[in-house]
Amino acid sequence: MAAVKVDEKGRIIIPKSMREKAGVKEGGYVKIRADEKGIMIEPLEPVADKYFGTFKITKWPEDLDEFVIEVMRKWWTRTQRAT
Repeated sequence: MAAVKVDEKGRIIIPKSMREKAGVKEGGYVKIRADEKGIMIEPLEPVADKYFGTFKITKWPEDLDEFVIEVMRKWWTRTQRAT
């Protein structure tokens, strides 16, 4: 447990030992939830970390943006036919 001061913009500084223990990293994102008893801060796991190693890439597309657009078009077409 630690006591920290809230500044004029509502910010607090989470002590380094607590950030390390909870896995909160610089540049990372956290989920904040509040109720009548207090505020809970939880680190969010990056999506890339969650799925790292799930898919084996044998060959990257030449234009990744165009590849993603085409995949989304195919997905959208399939979902529209299903409804």
